[in-house]
Amino acid sequence: MLIIVYQIVIRLIQIYTYVVIASCVFSMLFAFGVLDPRNRFVYEIGVFLNRVTEPVLGPIRRILPTVGNIDFSPLALLLILQYLAVPLITQIFIAVASLGHA
Repeated sequence: MLIIVYQIVIRLIQIYTYVVIASCVFSMLFAFGVLDPRNRFVYEIGVFLNRVTEPVLGPIRRILPTVGNIDFSPLALLLILQYLAVPLITQIFIAVASLGHA
């Protein structure tokens, strides 16, 4: 049961990573005029991506300085997820699993 919970948590982190990357690509395409903001479908995708990523990216943006109108908060979030969250979650599940066998 513990392995299933661990796999679900790791999979959710992977999905959120893809959503953050999709949000970055979407905002770039939107900024360069490739996507039409008047298209209702494009608008709804943008709103969805913004609502999903902004609660996490907002606090990171307040901490990180902007350099030449480049937003490094998605990069910082991806690094945090991959190099801090995943190893930390793995260690927590290893610790919990070892308590169950002791």
